[in-house]
Amino acid sequence: MWQLIKEFFQFAIKEKKWWLIPMFILLLILSVFVLLGSGSPLAPFLYPLF
Repeated sequence: MWQLIKEFFQFAIKEKKWWLIPMFILLLILSVFVLLGSGSPLAPFLYPLF
């Protein structure tokens, strides 16, 4: 998993695709919210954020 992330950042830097990095970080944050909200005791506190 970490190898894939490292490879992605190397690609973005090498190919000068800087706009991909914020999109990747946003998708990562949203996936964390989905994982936390799908069966966690924290779920009722996450719903008001959306």
